Amino acid sequence: MTSKELSKGKTFQHRMNGWKYSVATRYLLFLFLVVLFYVGFASKLLPERYDIRVNQPSEKEIVAPMQLPNSKATLKAQEESAERVQPMYTIVPIRNDNLITGILDRIERLNQDDQVSRADKISIYKDEIPQRAREFVQNFVNNSRNADAYPDKLLDEVLEKTKEQTYRIPEETYIKIPRLTSEDIAEMRPVAREIVTGLMNDQITDAQTARAKVAERVSTSSLTKRTSREVVQELARLVITANKFYDDTATKDAKVQAREDTPTVYIKQGEVLVKKGEIITQEIYTLLDENELLKDKINYWPQFGLLMLSMMLALGLFMYIRQFQSRTRNFKYNNAQLLMLVLIFVITVGAMLLISILQTSERSYLGYLAPIALGAMLVTLLLDMSLAFVCAVIFSILASVILNVRQGQIFDFNFGFFALVVCLASIFSTHRASQRSTLFKGAIMVCLFGALGVFSLALIDQGNWTQTTTLYGVAFAFAGGLVTAILVIGLMPFFESTFGILSALKLVELSNPNHPLLRKLLTETPGTYHHSVMVGNLSEAAAEAIGANGLLCRVGSYYHDIGKTKRPSYFIENQNGMENPHDTIEPKLSKSIIIAHARDGVEMQLDYKLPKPIRDIAEQHHGTTFLHYFYHKALREAEERGVEPDFTEDDFRYPGPKAQSKEAAVVGIADSVEAAVRSLRKPTVEQVESMIEKIIKSRLDDHQFNDCELTMRELDIVAQTLKETVMGIFHSRIEYPEERPKPESGKA
Repeated sequence: MTSKELSKGKTFQHRMNGWKYSVATRYLLFLFLVVLFYVGFASKLLPERYDIRVNQPSEKEIVAPMQLPNSKATLKAQEESAERVQPMYTIVPIRNDNLITGILDRIERLNQDDQVSRADKISIYKDEIPQRAREFVQNFVNNSRNADAYPDKLLDEVLEKTKEQTYRIPEETYIKIPRLTSEDIAEMRPVAREIVTGLMNDQITDAQTARAKVAERVSTSSLTKRTSREVVQELARLVITANKFYDDTATKDAKVQAREDTPTVYIKQGEVLVKKGEIITQEIYTLLDENELLKDKINYWPQFGLLMLSMMLALGLFMYIRQFQSRTRNFKYNNAQLLMLVLIFVITVGAMLLISILQTSERSYLGYLAPIALGAMLVTLLLDMSLAFVCAVIFSILASVILNVRQGQIFDFNFGFFALVVCLASIFSTHRASQRSTLFKGAIMVCLFGALGVFSLALIDQGNWTQTTTLYGVAFAFAGGLVTAILVIGLMPFFESTFGILSALKLVELSNPNHPLLRKLLTETPGTYHHSVMVGNLSEAAAEAIGANGLLCRVGSYYHDIGKTKRPSYFIENQNGMENPHDTIEPKLSKSIIIAHARDGVEMQLDYKLPKPIRDIAEQHHGTTFLHYFYHKALREAEERGVEPDFTEDDFRYPGPKAQSKEAAVVGIADSVEAAVRSLRKPTVEQVESMIEKIIKSRLDDHQFNDCELTMRELDIVAQTLKETVMGIFHSRIEYPEERPKPESGKA
């Protein structure tokens, strides 16, 4: 290896050890992104805390950082709601019809007992009938208590009310009862049961009211005997009790439910709690203390949770970049790209925070003005489309928190959904942008889809959207798309120049034939210009076939031989029939002139401030390849003079460096292929295939691909693609083999 190659290797190693490839720098960028997410979330999830004391003046004006619950006002509202609750009553069906039936059955049995005197019967009835009524209610209460059918307090209320409303049968009724015959009782039984059942079907809180209706029902009954009617009337009045009782437990439960149903009284966001210089009252101090707004009582758990959330988002982003480097090739080992990504997040999050300052709970629609799609569009244009999708999800999460003005929830679905819609719209509309005007088309798509997304949300959630808020939301979403386009157009040149990013838009601009260097190439070296255009066609097709940057290859090919404009006549494509100057000069000088065009091209591109990837292609497309022709010419001349050669093969090699990227390697192969095909007078398909394979094998054997990531499989794809492209470009020049006549039927 020559000293020049060693020098180049050391330079490359030094670059690899710089900050762009430093692991420590990568971790610092990761930590910065975590801090950025934390700060963005903290503005909404961690409100400002104050150092105040009761009965001391406030040093600053304190406003509600969010909608704060007012516990004192809420408690008062709850008590007022509980006071408005009416007493709750419960229907307790005691089945008094069974009681009167049992009493009549007892009367019938006792009246048929001739051994008991009339006086004894009267005495028994006076004691037993009221006792039966009391025991019937008591047994019902005991059975219900054992079965846990009703609350104990309600059953106690049943006993108490029944006792208070006990009916006393007149003395003369007891005298008439022994006169009743079995036929009388048989006639009385259905009537009494019907009267009691009918009255007890009503809701009775005062038994006396129902008892007043007994006489009317008895008089309209089928009973004809006066004694029977009087006895039925009194017995019915006795057994009728209240069946609707005050339920203390249900009343308390209703009051509790009323308190729970009472909405929390809130202090509106932005409402002044304490004016500057105002004395802090115990009520205000308690309010701030309950909402964890005092510095002396900081709860660190929310901060820890917020830190974990920020770390997970940042870690997810960096793990995606690490795991999918083949898809995000721009990120491999390059912290400059990561720094640019972090800066894009800083700008996007800053824009969201700025808009959130203007928001209130009544004007939440201002959040749709935030240029959320700015970050996704910049990542798509400057970095990678697949990475932009991941960033779109993170931007949506950030927007759902930062732009959230609703209380009681961390994320606002409306803003999260809106952010995802506009980010996806920006990605799909700009991922193939080739002109600055495409950005305006992308902005229109962002405007339309953003407005459509807001309108769809308004239609779904009509309870929280009015016609006015819907109109404002749609209008601000549309305006946000325009703001996004303006910011993208303004920031693109900054990122391209600061980070040396070669976006598709910049590449298309550089491919304009009116560029001074291309115009110089066309006018001074038309042969080289035509050669460069052909190389651009070949390299673009080959690069796209292996997933490399085809547009970069095309534009890099346009400029790769720009150094030939310094000595155009020394390159065969510009000689146009004139004598070859190399025939009259020494091979060493010819070699120096030939290899100088790569260095001269880089210097000219530096003068015109062309991006580094374009300069790298010009510098690396020949690598350290060997100039066979001039080396062997020098050997022949030395042999003719009879002197020993004072040079080696290394002296007739390009200084390099070898191709450091797939694009530089592909351009180098295409450059050799185009020159070789042009040198053939009547190329055939077999010659083209053999020539392409020979060129690639020669470079492979010469280790020209050691510093780039081209694989053997990709080299095969490049060879096949170049063959197909050459056939298309030089179709009229290439002779195809004649088809052999098909054998006749029956012949071998």
